[in-house]
Amino acid sequence: MGGVLERIVEARRADVEALRPGRSALRRWAEEAEPARPFGAALDRWGEVAVIAEFKRRSPSAGVLSAGDPVAVARGYVEGGAAALSVLTEEAHFGGRLADLAAVRAAVDVPVLRKDFVVDELQVWEARAAGADALLLIVRILDDDLLQGLLDLSRELQMAVLVEVHDEAELERALKAGAGIVGINNRDLVTMRTDAMVAIALAARVPGDRVAVSESGIASAEDVQRAGAAGLDAVLVGEHLMRAGTPEAVRALCGHAKRPRAVMPSWRASAC
Repeated sequence: MGGVLERIVEARRADVEALRPGRSALRRWAEEAEPARPFGAALDRWGEVAVIAEFKRRSPSAGVLSAGDPVAVARGYVEGGAAALSVLTEEAHFGGRLADLAAVRAAVDVPVLRKDFVVDELQVWEARAAGADALLLIVRILDDDLLQGLLDLSRELQMAVLVEVHDEAELERALKAGAGIVGINNRDLVTMRTDAMVAIALAARVPGDRVAVSESGIASAEDVQRAGAAGLDAVLVGEHLMRAGTPEAVRALCGHAKRPRAVMPSWRASAC
């Protein structure tokens, strides 16, 4: 890893230790949470690229984005046509908090993804207890056994998983683990450089029976159109929408056509 990513992951591992005394309560709350909304189905729109709109307060690459109320922002996203929402919950580097996710989940009727740096099963229980319908798992920060274990646990809790990759080797690992929703991050989390062609180049390697999402670097209708032409099912957009701050900005990204990808021989998985 290295750089900012390594510091974030080490900090999250330390945060997990603070959760351990409450392990039993977390499990109970997660098991008692209301059923998860179908995140994968929300993204799998026939002939149209779905938009996942993200709330995040700041980022290491972009600085401060907004001090706005997450519920007001989320409601604007849904008004604009977002198929699902993402809430960044890492605090030290992104200013997030789990309370943001819980508040957003209670205020909208679309599925909500917890976007964070998940390195332990306690964070999976924590996410479901807070109401998350889906969870982000980043292949780059997980070994194969841990990736598989966290994926399996999330499914046991009826929570969808967006498995994030950045290159072909990581995509292969995600598919072997049975990822049903694959997020291709255009941003290299080590260098923090963004190249919108990364997802477009890898899209054809995601079997047609999976949901493929382009993450980062989406800032215009033209970007979404290019994603759709490459066969990507959805785009995840954060910085552009946080800066714009209007339902109209979301609406401009919605309704763009996508072409189907071929169903290649693959490890089959449910997209939840």
